[in-house]
Amino acid sequence: MSPKSVFLTALLAGIAAPAAAQEAPDIEMWRLDCGTIELGDTAPFSDTHLYDGQPRTLTDSCYLVRNGENYLLWDTGLPAALKGSSAKQWVFTLSVQRTIAEQLTELDLAPSDITFVGISHYHDDHIGQAAVFPGAELLIGSGDAEAASSGQMEATRAQLAPWLAEGASGKVTRIAGDHDVFGDGSVRIVAMPGHTPGHKSLVVDLPQSGTYMLTGDLYHFEEQIENAGVPTFNTDRADTLASFHRFNQMAGNLDATIVIQHDPRHLGRLPAFPESAK
Repeated sequence: MSPKSVFLTALLAGIAAPAAAQEAPDIEMWRLDCGTIELGDTAPFSDTHLYDGQPRTLTDSCYLVRNGENYLLWDTGLPAALKGSSAKQWVFTLSVQRTIAEQLTELDLAPSDITFVGISHYHDDHIGQAAVFPGAELLIGSGDAEAASSGQMEATRAQLAPWLAEGASGKVTRIAGDHDVFGDGSVRIVAMPGHTPGHKSLVVDLPQSGTYMLTGDLYHFEEQIENAGVPTFNTDRADTLASFHRFNQMAGNLDATIVIQHDPRHLGRLPAFPESAK
Protein backbone atom coordinates (compact mmCIF):
# COMPACT_ATOMS: atom_id res chain seq x y z
CA MET A 1 0.00 0.00 0.00
CA SER A 2 1.37 3.44 -0.93
CA PRO A 3 2.08 6.04 1.77
CA LYS A 4 -0.82 8.10 0.38
CA SER A 5 -3.24 5.15 0.73
CA VAL A 6 -2.04 4.45 4.26
CA PHE A 7 -2.65 8.10 5.18
CA LEU A 8 -6.17 8.14 3.68
CA THR A 9 -7.10 4.86 5.38
CA ALA A 10 -5.94 6.15 8.75
CA LEU A 11 -7.74 9.46 8.23
CA LEU A 12 -11.05 7.82 7.32
CA ALA A 13 -10.75 5.41 10.24
CA GLY A 14 -10.16 8.31 12.59
CA ILE A 15 -13.26 10.09 11.30
CA ALA A 16 -15.50 7.02 11.37
CA ALA A 17 -14.44 5.60 14.72
CA PRO A 18 -15.96 8.25 17.00
CA ALA A 19 -19.27 8.14 15.13
CA ALA A 20 -19.45 4.38 15.31
CA ALA A 21 -18.46 4.31 18.95
CA GLN A 22 -20.84 7.06 20.02
CA GLU A 23 -23.88 5.78 21.89
CA ALA A 24 -27.29 7.41 22.12
CA PRO A 25 -27.61 9.49 25.31
CA ASP A 26 -29.16 7.76 28.32
CA ILE A 27 -31.92 10.32 28.79
CA GLU A 28 -35.42 10.62 30.25
CA MET A 29 -37.80 13.40 31.31
CA TRP A 30 -40.35 13.83 34.10
CA ARG A 31 -43.12 16.40 34.49
CA LEU A 32 -43.30 17.84 38.04
CA ASP A 33 -46.31 19.58 39.59
CA CYS A 34 -45.20 23.07 40.58
CA GLY A 35 -48.55 24.66 41.37
CA THR A 36 -51.92 25.83 40.05
CA ILE A 37 -52.97 29.27 38.78
CA GLU A 38 -56.63 30.26 38.72
CA LEU A 39 -57.40 33.19 36.42
CA GLY A 40 -60.42 35.29 37.32
CA ASP A 41 -60.14 36.96 33.90
CA THR A 42 -57.88 35.92 31.01
CA ALA A 43 -58.06 39.42 29.46
CA PRO A 44 -54.40 40.31 30.20
CA PHE A 45 -53.27 37.44 27.99
CA SER A 46 -54.23 39.27 24.79
CA ASP A 47 -53.50 42.88 23.89
CA THR A 48 -56.27 42.68 21.25
CA HIS A 49 -59.05 41.58 23.68
CA LEU A 50 -59.24 37.98 22.49
CA TYR A 51 -60.02 36.51 25.92
CA ASP A 52 -61.81 39.28 27.81
CA GLY A 53 -63.97 38.05 30.68
CA GLN A 54 -62.94 34.40 30.37
CA PRO A 55 -61.95 32.57 33.58
CA ARG A 56 -59.33 29.85 33.17
CA THR A 57 -57.31 27.34 35.19
CA LEU A 58 -53.62 27.02 34.41
CA THR A 59 -51.18 24.44 35.68
CA ASP A 60 -47.64 25.37 36.71
CA SER A 61 -45.36 22.66 35.37
CA CYS A 62 -41.66 22.05 35.87
CA TYR A 63 -39.55 19.36 34.23
CA LEU A 64 -36.64 17.17 35.24
CA VAL A 65 -34.34 15.80 32.54
CA ARG A 66 -31.72 13.17 33.28
CA ASN A 67 -28.80 12.71 30.92
CA GLY A 68 -26.58 9.97 32.29
CA GLU A 69 -25.70 11.06 35.82
CA ASN A 70 -26.51 14.74 35.22
CA TYR A 71 -29.85 16.40 35.85
CA LEU A 72 -31.47 19.54 34.45
CA LEU A 73 -34.39 21.07 36.34
CA TRP A 74 -36.34 23.22 33.89
CA ASP A 75 -38.25 25.98 35.70
CA THR A 76 -38.89 25.88 39.44
CA GLY A 77 -42.55 26.86 39.76
CA LEU A 78 -44.30 28.83 42.47
CA PRO A 79 -42.70 29.41 45.89
CA ALA A 80 -42.75 26.47 48.30
CA ALA A 81 -44.09 28.84 50.98
CA LEU A 82 -47.47 28.63 49.23
CA LYS A 83 -47.83 24.94 50.05
CA GLY A 84 -51.19 24.28 51.68
CA SER A 85 -52.43 27.82 51.11
CA SER A 86 -53.14 30.28 48.30
CA ALA A 87 -52.29 33.85 47.39
CA LYS A 88 -54.10 36.40 45.24
CA GLN A 89 -52.11 38.58 42.83
CA TRP A 90 -53.91 40.75 40.27
CA VAL A 91 -56.15 38.30 38.31
CA PHE A 92 -54.18 35.29 39.61
CA THR A 93 -54.91 32.98 42.53
CA LEU A 94 -51.81 30.87 43.19
CA SER A 95 -51.48 27.60 45.10
CA VAL A 96 -49.00 24.75 45.62
CA GLN A 97 -49.77 21.19 46.74
CA ARG A 98 -46.28 19.64 46.68
CA THR A 99 -42.79 21.07 46.57
CA ILE A 100 -40.18 20.07 44.02
CA ALA A 101 -37.94 18.65 46.75
CA GLU A 102 -40.77 16.41 47.94
CA GLN A 103 -41.29 15.06 44.44
CA LEU A 104 -37.56 14.48 43.97
CA THR A 105 -37.55 12.17 46.99
CA GLU A 106 -39.86 9.80 45.10
CA LEU A 107 -37.04 9.45 42.57
CA ASP A 108 -34.45 8.99 45.34
CA LEU A 109 -32.98 12.40 44.54
CA ALA A 110 -32.05 15.38 46.67
CA PRO A 111 -31.63 19.05 45.66
CA SER A 112 -27.86 18.50 45.70
CA ASP A 113 -28.24 15.99 42.83
CA ILE A 114 -29.42 18.68 40.40
CA THR A 115 -26.64 19.71 38.02
CA PHE A 116 -28.38 22.56 36.20
CA VAL A 117 -31.35 24.80 36.97
CA GLY A 118 -32.59 26.21 33.69
CA ILE A 119 -35.27 28.90 33.81
CA SER A 120 -37.37 29.94 30.87
CA HIS A 121 -37.69 33.47 32.30
CA TYR A 122 -37.70 35.51 35.48
CA HIS A 123 -41.41 35.55 36.42
CA ASP A 124 -42.08 34.30 39.94
CA ASP A 125 -44.13 31.27 38.86
CA HIS A 126 -41.02 29.94 37.10
CA ILE A 127 -38.31 30.74 39.66
CA GLY A 128 -40.21 30.29 42.93
CA GLN A 129 -38.14 27.36 44.23
CA ALA A 130 -34.85 28.09 42.47
CA ALA A 131 -33.01 29.01 45.67
CA VAL A 132 -33.53 25.44 46.96
CA PHE A 133 -30.79 24.38 44.48
CA PRO A 134 -27.85 26.73 45.20
CA GLY A 135 -25.28 24.11 44.21
CA ALA A 136 -26.64 23.78 40.68
CA GLU A 137 -25.44 25.85 37.75
CA LEU A 138 -28.06 28.43 36.76
CA LEU A 139 -28.84 28.66 33.04
CA ILE A 140 -30.63 31.92 32.29
CA GLY A 141 -31.18 34.19 29.30
CA SER A 142 -28.71 37.06 29.38
CA GLY A 143 -31.48 39.65 29.02
CA ASP A 144 -33.32 38.21 32.00
CA ALA A 145 -30.14 37.99 34.08
CA GLU A 146 -29.48 41.66 33.41
CA ALA A 147 -33.03 42.61 34.40
CA ALA A 148 -32.95 40.48 37.55
CA SER A 149 -29.65 42.05 38.58
CA SER A 150 -30.82 45.61 37.95
CA GLY A 151 -32.03 46.26 41.50
CA GLN A 152 -35.55 47.02 40.26
CA MET A 153 -36.97 43.52 40.72
CA GLU A 154 -36.46 42.78 44.41
CA ALA A 155 -38.62 39.63 44.65
CA THR A 156 -37.02 38.10 41.58
CA ARG A 157 -33.56 39.01 42.76
CA ALA A 158 -34.15 37.23 46.07
CA GLN A 159 -35.13 33.97 44.38
CA LEU A 160 -32.01 34.10 42.19
CA ALA A 161 -29.71 35.47 44.90
CA PRO A 162 -27.44 32.37 45.07
CA TRP A 163 -26.27 33.25 41.56
CA LEU A 164 -27.04 36.89 40.82
CA ALA A 165 -26.67 38.74 44.14
CA GLU A 166 -23.53 40.79 44.65
CA GLY A 167 -20.77 38.46 45.81
CA ALA A 168 -22.81 35.31 45.04
CA SER A 169 -20.77 32.13 44.58
CA GLY A 170 -23.25 30.10 42.53
CA LYS A 171 -22.18 29.20 39.01
CA VAL A 172 -24.27 30.93 36.36
CA THR A 173 -24.29 30.81 32.56
CA ARG A 174 -25.95 33.78 30.85
CA ILE A 175 -27.26 32.61 27.48
CA ALA A 176 -27.54 35.16 24.67
CA GLY A 177 -28.82 32.79 21.97
CA ASP A 178 -29.25 29.01 22.02
CA HIS A 179 -27.42 26.64 24.36
CA ASP A 180 -26.59 22.90 24.28
CA VAL A 181 -27.12 21.88 27.91
CA PHE A 182 -25.27 18.55 28.04
CA GLY A 183 -22.97 19.07 25.06
CA ASP A 184 -24.42 16.20 23.01
CA GLY A 185 -27.34 17.93 21.29
CA SER A 186 -29.98 16.04 23.28
CA VAL A 187 -31.30 19.05 25.23
CA ARG A 188 -31.19 22.56 23.85
CA ILE A 189 -32.30 25.85 25.34
CA VAL A 190 -33.52 28.01 22.45
CA ALA A 191 -34.01 31.76 22.34
CA MET A 192 -37.66 32.86 22.20
CA PRO A 193 -37.61 36.50 23.42
CA GLY A 194 -40.63 38.75 23.75
CA HIS A 195 -42.40 37.53 26.87
CA THR A 196 -39.30 38.77 28.68
CA PRO A 197 -36.04 40.06 27.15
CA GLY A 198 -34.22 36.76 27.59
CA HIS A 199 -37.11 34.28 27.43
CA LYS A 200 -36.20 30.70 26.42
CA SER A 201 -37.91 27.46 25.42
CA LEU A 202 -36.52 23.92 25.69
CA VAL A 203 -36.02 21.22 23.05
CA VAL A 204 -35.58 17.66 24.35
CA ASP A 205 -34.74 14.71 22.07
CA LEU A 206 -35.72 11.40 23.66
CA PRO A 207 -34.57 8.13 22.05
CA GLN A 208 -37.96 6.38 22.29
CA SER A 209 -40.55 9.16 22.51
CA GLY A 210 -39.06 11.57 19.99
CA THR A 211 -38.63 15.34 20.24
CA TYR A 212 -40.48 17.54 22.73
CA MET A 213 -40.58 21.32 22.77
CA LEU A 214 -41.45 22.94 26.10
CA THR A 215 -42.81 26.43 25.61
CA GLY A 216 -41.85 28.24 28.78
CA ASP A 217 -44.33 31.13 28.62
CA LEU A 218 -44.13 31.74 24.88
CA TYR A 219 -47.64 30.26 24.94
CA HIS A 220 -49.82 29.82 28.03
CA PHE A 221 -52.65 27.85 26.37
CA GLU A 222 -53.51 26.39 22.96
CA GLU A 223 -55.68 29.29 21.81
CA GLN A 224 -52.62 31.54 21.71
CA ILE A 225 -51.10 29.31 19.03
CA GLU A 226 -54.30 29.43 17.01
CA ASN A 227 -54.88 33.20 17.17
CA ALA A 228 -51.43 34.61 18.10
CA GLY A 229 -52.61 36.09 21.39
CA VAL A 230 -49.87 38.35 22.78
CA PRO A 231 -50.14 39.11 26.53
CA THR A 232 -50.37 42.74 27.54
CA PHE A 233 -47.46 42.25 29.95
CA ASN A 234 -44.95 40.94 27.39
CA THR A 235 -41.87 43.10 27.10
CA ASP A 236 -41.73 43.22 23.28
CA ARG A 237 -44.62 42.51 20.91
CA ALA A 238 -42.52 42.25 17.74
CA ASP A 239 -40.09 39.85 19.39
CA THR A 240 -43.03 37.75 20.62
CA LEU A 241 -44.48 37.41 17.11
CA ALA A 242 -41.04 36.52 15.71
CA SER A 243 -40.64 33.89 18.43
CA PHE A 244 -44.10 32.48 17.61
CA HIS A 245 -42.90 32.02 14.03
CA ARG A 246 -39.57 30.46 14.99
CA PHE A 247 -41.09 28.08 17.54
CA ASN A 248 -43.89 26.89 15.24
CA GLN A 249 -41.58 26.37 12.27
CA MET A 250 -39.00 24.58 14.42
CA ALA A 251 -41.67 22.28 15.92
CA GLY A 252 -42.92 21.41 12.44
CA ASN A 253 -39.48 20.72 11.02
CA LEU A 254 -38.49 18.59 14.01
CA ASP A 255 -41.86 16.78 14.10
CA ALA A 256 -41.88 17.76 17.77
CA THR A 257 -44.57 17.28 20.39
CA ILE A 258 -45.37 20.74 21.76
CA VAL A 259 -45.95 20.92 25.51
CA ILE A 260 -47.50 24.18 26.70
CA GLN A 261 -46.29 24.28 30.27
CA HIS A 262 -49.35 26.10 31.67
CA ASP A 263 -52.09 24.29 29.72
CA PRO A 264 -53.77 21.47 31.72
CA ARG A 265 -54.84 19.91 28.43
CA HIS A 266 -51.17 19.15 27.71
CA LEU A 267 -50.55 17.17 30.90
CA GLY A 268 -51.30 13.95 29.05
CA ARG A 269 -48.51 14.58 26.56
CA LEU A 270 -46.05 13.22 29.13
CA PRO A 271 -46.45 10.25 31.49
CA ALA A 272 -47.92 11.00 34.92
CA PHE A 273 -45.32 11.37 37.66
CA PRO A 274 -43.36 9.41 38.81
CA GLU A 275 -43.25 7.78 35.36
CA SER A 276 -40.90 9.34 32.81
CA ALA A 277 -40.78 9.79 29.06
CA LYS A 278 -37.81 8.03 27.50
